[in-house]
Amino acid sequence: MDTQAPIDRAIRAVGTQQRLAEILGIKSASISEWKARCAVPANRCIAIETATGVSRHDLRPDVFGPAPANDAGQEVDRAA
Repeated sequence: MDTQAPIDRAIRAVGTQQRLAEILGIKSASISEWKARCAVPANRCIAIETATGVSRHDLRPDVFGPAPANDAGQEVDRAA
């Protein structure tokens, strides 16, 4: 089981925090703030999910709820 924070998994998926920031069109400092608050803005979750495969449900379960049962364990198809 991966106990790493979802935002850290997203960063790892693209390589660096700076790279994730570039993909999202924001400053790396914004991601640092999210990590400090332990909360990713809900309006960024789908873009992060698309770019990294880290589920919006993992990033913000308080907003998106738990992952649907049929999505559990499935990779996000980034080519689609």
